[in-house]
Order: sequence, then structure tokens, then C-alpha cells
Amino acid sequence: MFISLLLVLLVPLYLYLKASSRSKNTSVLPTNWPILHMFPSFMVNVHNLHDYLTLVLIGLGHNFRAHGPPGTGMRFFITCDPANVRHIFTTNYTNFPKGAEFVTIFDIKGGTLFTVDGEDAAAQRGKLKSVLSNPRMIASTEACCRNKVENILLPLLAYMASTGTPFDVQELMSRFMFDLATMSLFGVDPGLLSLDKPPMDAVVALNTVMEVGFFRHAMPSCCWKLMRWLNIGPERKLCTAHKVLRRFLVEMMERRKMEMMERRKMEMMERKINTYHFGSDDEQDGVDIMSSYPNYVDDDLSYAKNIGYMLAARDTIGTTLTWIFYNLAQNPNIVSIIRSEIWPIASCKVASGVDAMMIFEPNEIKSLVYLRAVLYETLRLYPPAPFERKTVAADDIMPSGHEVRTGDTILISLYSLGRMEGVWGNDCLDYNPDRWLSEDGNNLRYVPSHKFLAFNSGPRICLGKEIAVMQMKTVIASVLWNFDVEVMEGQSIQPKPSCILEMKNGFIVKLKKREM
Repeated sequence: MFISLLLVLLVPLYLYLKASSRSKNTSVLPTNWPILHMFPSFMVNVHNLHDYLTLVLIGLGHNFRAHGPPGTGMRFFITCDPANVRHIFTTNYTNFPKGAEFVTIFDIKGGTLFTVDGEDAAAQRGKLKSVLSNPRMIASTEACCRNKVENILLPLLAYMASTGTPFDVQELMSRFMFDLATMSLFGVDPGLLSLDKPPMDAVVALNTVMEVGFFRHAMPSCCWKLMRWLNIGPERKLCTAHKVLRRFLVEMMERRKMEMMERRKMEMMERKINTYHFGSDDEQDGVDIMSSYPNYVDDDLSYAKNIGYMLAARDTIGTTLTWIFYNLAQNPNIVSIIRSEIWPIASCKVASGVDAMMIFEPNEIKSLVYLRAVLYETLRLYPPAPFERKTVAADDIMPSGHEVRTGDTILISLYSLGRMEGVWGNDCLDYNPDRWLSEDGNNLRYVPSHKFLAFNSGPRICLGKEIAVMQMKTVIASVLWNFDVEVMEGQSIQPKPSCILEMKNGFIVKLKKREM
């Protein structure tokens, strides 16, 4: 009865406040309403919550408290203070676990490294680190990325350029990274990146997971749990997404088994032809991630782990690539600098007779400092995961002097952190890769992770950082060298309400083949 009454009260209030906010200017700082506290203010601004939180954090000195209606358990401490970030992620990280509510919100990834803490997290992290650092796995990932760029991405872009066809960069990068993520996980290419644009059901389902996750963060748990029980609204969409993703994973596992059987048949035929067989069976095995888990069991935990990896590998890199192209389109001078940095590599290829489309090997562009600075500058202003959520295990005092109580929820706004003058200077809103360079421009400046949190910090530092950087540099270098990008006019570029910083309306461009 209480939940029903709460919904009846909140929905009309939300609609009223949203309508009134469009008709007149209101104060940036949230209003502390009777009973409902700051909840209505956040609901009115939920469509642009990241920018709204940034304005509030600027106005309140990088930190503030926000409570929801009584009985909802919504007790938040919101921060983008680097000193607090270091305290939460490094100095006293054991006191700030993900928490039970976080596990409930992302139940689709329950029991995985994304949601667990303590010894379980350390064990899973240790295993994943050994997998991702395996030289054969690294070589396979690099080869997959390079081949996908050369054989699929560049020819597809060349066709778009020759026909003058506008296309959505965000959709293209999403297809590209979905294929790469699936290939690294299963050793199977789903082939979403192609001219005929096959259905993106699994991609849409992953997007739904992150959008509904955002909705669950913003709403009292009693509300979204009631909606889940009634199977209505966003929760109905999430239920459908679960089914789509399960079907997709089952299909990929079946395809993987079939391809492994075909591969073994070919190996046996080769052995019969060649009397002398050199090399062990292990050397013939696949190097996808599933190969590192020979005791795989098709259960809920395995399903959750696969979904977690797909989200981490696809969403973060695909989203960042879209924002990189957007920012470079606004800054042609930066594009020129990138091309100048690439020129020594490209000139050697021209001298050796390489023509047509030019592809850059991961090892060739690994040392490009300015290109990495461009990636970091994009991640500073447009972090793919715009906020982190933690729970307070025991009463504590933050370095900022704020007290937090057991059970409080802490939201760390990465999006706001990159927009604070006190952290990044007066030009914090400018897109300026030079801020990452040493005085001579030959090296990157050291920036502590509690100031630049895009790759996380402390014991949870991103294990796939260098793989992600390699993939992004390979794409950016190859696309910028071969094409000029023209942005279609009349677009509204703004983040989507989601746990991933995707563009709400995509990013439409046309390409023109460069004359070398």
C-alpha cells in the first residue's frame, strides 16, 4: 500500500516539476522539499543528470549530501573531490565496497568481478589478469583488431565515402566493438559490422541493461522492484533483454564448438599429410578467453561473467571512440597534429610500396604520445562510465571533512571530476590534449588516478587498459589518415541517461577519401 501511494504521489509531482522547469529558470542547487527532500530536483533533471550534478558540485564545493523520501534508503554523499576519491578507492577502500544494493541493481552481473568485493574479487581478478596478460592472448587481440580494421572497417568506410552516404559513428563503433568483444571472448565473429547492417538485437539488449541500471540508481528501490514484480515499464524491457542475451550467448557457444570441431578435423588431416608433426596440442588451441576456462559450466554465474565482459569490452571503447571523433571534428588543428605524428610511419609504408588504404600495426603506433594524449583528454571530459557507486561499510570521516554513516551510498561523478576548475584549471572545459604532455612534448605528464579516474584506481585499476588503448589508437590512426570527416548540421549532441555515456541521438557524419 505504501509503495502504491508513493508512486501515486511521485509521478504527478515529477510531471508537474518537469513541466514547470521548462517554463521558467530555476535555481541550480537542489531544493530540499518536505518529506521528499531532494528527490524531485533530481527527477526533474534526470534527462541531463551528469551536467546537472556538475553544476551542483561546482556550486557546493565538490561535495554534497542528498536524501530521498523517508523509508526509501536513499542517503547519498555525492563527490568529485580528488582527496575523497583517493580515500575511497585506495587509502580506505575496504570500507567502501560495492554493496548489496549495487548487486541488486546489476543482478544480471551478480557474482562477477563487477559486483563482488573482498577475497572473491581478488580471486577473479587474479585469474582475469593472467588471461589478459598472456602474450598469446595479447597477440591474438591485436591481430583481431588489426584484421577487422583492414578487412572490414576501412573498406566499409571507403564505400560510405565513395557514395557520400551519411552514417552514425556511434552505431558503427558499437557494431565494430561488439564484434571484437565477441571474438576475444568466444573466438567467433558475429559479423555485425558489415554493409548490409544485420540486426543488432544483442547490442540493443546490452544498451537496455545499462539504461535500466541508470533508472534503478535514480529511483527508490521499492519503486523499481514493484515494477519488476508487475513486469511493466523499464523492467519489462530488461526482462526481454535478458532473454535476448541468453539466446545470443547460447548461439555463440554453439558456433564456438562447431568451429573448434572443424579446426580439429583440419589439424588431423594436416597431420596425416605431414608425417612429422611439430608443436604440442596446446599450441594449436584457441586463444580466446573461453579457452582459459576449460571447466566452463553453462549456469547463471557463467552467463553473468560473459555479459560483464561484453559490457566492459564493447561499451567503454565503443563509446569513447564516438566521443573522440566528435571532439576531433570540432578541432581540425588537433587532427593535423595527429597526422603529423603518424607521418613518419606512413612515409615508410609509402616508400615500401604500400598503396590504397593504409593500416597501422599496433606495434607501430604504440609509442605515439600525442595520440595517447588525445585519448586521455577525451576520457577526461567524456568518461564512458560517468559515475561510480560505493557503499559505506562503517562510519567514516572523508578528507573533505564530511561524515558518512554506515549504509550511506557514495556516488563519485567522474563526469564532473573532469570539469572542475580546482582540479584541471580555468580551461577545464576546453578540449586540449597538450595538458597531458611534458614541456618538451615527448612524454606524458604523470596524472594520479584519483584525479583521472577513467581507468579506475587502487586495487580495482583497469586490467584491460593497454588493450583498450591499443584498439582505440589503431582505429583512430587508420581512419584519420585515410579520411576527412564532415559533421552533418543540425544535430543535438548530448549524453543519454544511462550508466554508459553514449550519445542520446547518435553522431551523424559523412566521409571524404583523402588525397595523399
